[in-house]
Amino acid sequence: MSEMPAAPGAVIVISSHVIRGSVGNRAAVFALETLGHRVWALPTVILPWHPGHGRSTRVVMPDADFQSIMDDLANAPWAGEVRAVLSGYLGSPAQAEGVLRLVAALRERNPDLVYACDPVIGDANGLYVPAEIAAAIRDRLLPLATLATPNRFELAWLAGAALETNQAILDAALGLGPSRVLVTSAIPMMSGGTGNLYLSGRHALLAEHRLIDDPPNGTGDLLSAVFLARLLQGLSEERALQMATASVFEIIARSRKRGADELTLEQDASSLATPMAMVQMRRLMHPSQMRPK
Repeated sequence: MSEMPAAPGAVIVISSHVIRGSVGNRAAVFALETLGHRVWALPTVILPWHPGHGRSTRVVMPDADFQSIMDDLANAPWAGEVRAVLSGYLGSPAQAEGVLRLVAALRERNPDLVYACDPVIGDANGLYVPAEIAAAIRDRLLPLATLATPNRFELAWLAGAALETNQAILDAALGLGPSRVLVTSAIPMMSGGTGNLYLSGRHALLAEHRLIDDPPNGTGDLLSAVFLARLLQGLSEERALQMATASVFEIIARSRKRGADELTLEQDASSLATPMAMVQMRRLMHPSQMRPK
């Protein structure tokens, strides 16, 4: 049975733009549009390719221009079309203030606006943005977010704690602020696996799949966009998590099989729409069910 078509409305996506590759906005916009959502895309920085491929020119949108564009979007005659905002990689602390003002203005028109914050600040090697940007995302944007999608290492920095167990991840997610938190690179329960851990008011879920070594960049950007798209479609949280995890796993596997150094999204639209990969879903003990001894 095919999924229901996406509801009308637009998603504003605010993240990095690479000329070659499938990270940041290049991943998120493709995924959202493939799943039937209209997208307004705003680049925070422009790069020839992902920095992991080597040094390159980096153009950050000037703060004043960025804020002017945010004001334009907030006051646009079509602003009422916007159902959701997704922010990712930011190029300066002031860009966080711009996103904050845009979300606040749009929520005045539409109190049900979904704001998904992907705090793209680091990985297992530590922060790869200046600490001032990471702090601005933590202090200014996460308190506004409906959904946050950090990886485990980003959540550890945001929470100021080492996260070596899924219980520790759940506790940190509960204290993060947003009512829904999706954490990538969670602790797997199956050998040779990796997982996405999801916490909301109702659910503590772990979606696991086989770990693929040396995946291309952009998987976090892709997962955030696909999961948001599925929630906007009206899927249950559990179904949205399962489908989003399956899509990203399938695309990683196919990209690696081709020997590609980037996600091969253009060849894998079917993996976004109708993923076939197997995902192990587990229900975990919700932190609210834990009682102090």
